[in-house]
Amino acid sequence: MRKLLALTLVLSLGLAQTVLARTVEVYVHGITCAFCVDSLERKFGKMESVSKIQVSLKMKKIRLETDESLPSVDTIKQTVIDAGFTPTKIEVLSDRKFQK
Repeated sequence: MRKLLALTLVLSLGLAQTVLARTVEVYVHGITCAFCVDSLERKFGKMESVSKIQVSLKMKKIRLETDESLPSVDTIKQTVIDAGFTPTKIEVLSDRKFQK
């Protein structure tokens, strides 16, 4: 009986951790150096709804893994502007489930 209860508890906790995620790519004008990359990583790193950040100096883009609907595209755009850069294109690439 204890094993069944423990198994039920573990399974319910595992299912509760499944969330929907999305990948957002932001093309940015003005990324010219490693300090630019660091600045953007720090800005987006402060957002709780952003789970992964990749900033490419070569491609001049940011790739974010975020919660299903947060942050909004407008919030992402404003964060880039607040960091001192210009977002030129924002694409939502995918919505998918993943284990958190």
